[in-house]
Amino acid sequence: MKVLVTGAAGFIGFHLSQKLLGRGDQVIGLDNLNDYYDVTLKHARLQQLDADVNFRFVHMDLADRDAMADLFVQEKFDRVVNLAAQAGVRYSLINPYAYIDSNIQGFMNILEGCRHNGVEHLVYASSSSVYGANTAMPFSVHDNVDHPVSLYAASKKSNELMAHTYSHLYGLPTTGLRFFTVYGPWGRPDMALFLFTKAILADQPIDVFNFGKMRRDFTYIDDIVEGVVRTLDRVATANPVWAGDHPDPGTSAAPYRLYNIGNNNPVELMDLIHALESELGKEARKNMLPIQPGDVPATYADVDALIADVGFKPSTSIEEGIARFVHWYRDYYAV
Repeated sequence: MKVLVTGAAGFIGFHLSQKLLGRGDQVIGLDNLNDYYDVTLKHARLQQLDADVNFRFVHMDLADRDAMADLFVQEKFDRVVNLAAQAGVRYSLINPYAYIDSNIQGFMNILEGCRHNGVEHLVYASSSSVYGANTAMPFSVHDNVDHPVSLYAASKKSNELMAHTYSHLYGLPTTGLRFFTVYGPWGRPDMALFLFTKAILADQPIDVFNFGKMRRDFTYIDDIVEGVVRTLDRVATANPVWAGDHPDPGTSAAPYRLYNIGNNNPVELMDLIHALESELGKEARKNMLPIQPGDVPATYADVDALIADVGFKPSTSIEEGIARFVHWYRDYYAV
């Protein structure tokens, strides 16, 4: 297939592009290479992808309406995976407009491109953040998610609503994937595991929010990518028993689906830190702090829908995932 992967220089986009190229797909990788985090890391990822003749990089911003429209017309993609977005819960409190430009306007341009150019299936990144103030665990795609606690979460919920509209009006098959705390080699430097590793190796203190009383469904990158590929290959369909008098948020009478991709095994933050200390052979100096605005104390993915529809459940243990990340980190940064 000819697949557009947006955010191809990003953490998940890079790994997904590698997976698609490995099975023989043609990948057009789009990224605006913004400086939200170290651009050198993004270029290093692209350098890996550029070695494959079936990969081509396009330096473009999702919010550039005319350029995006031209790209869709010229390339005639079979399928699209939209991973480009302004990420980060805490940064959305500092620079909210970045989330509107990328996550709302940019996604609108993706939807229009798919609608007008015969794209067979749009798969897009949502987030576990959409569960917001929900406390019933594990989080299910069949739950109502109308109480976001950050603008980032609200923008991802908006993507789900916008996608449903296009599935309903134009019959565009769309699948939204709610990712749960992704980690692994080539990861994002703003994420906790990356920050902790860097600080511990440099004998600097780490910031431990909510005094360590956080639980996250840490999900290894290979599991995330496997889930993306499996859902990409299964074009979204309508739920034949969907009913408006008891509307199921995770499906629709339109070709629209939502899935959680999470490890289905939440880990205490302090347990993550202890596992990292063990792998690094160094104890962390911990700066215990209160919970930050926009954060949620716990995440836990119900993956029953993912198992039922595509036969996959993430399974990489936190110990194995941390070991692989630390091995990559030491090699990449020569530490």
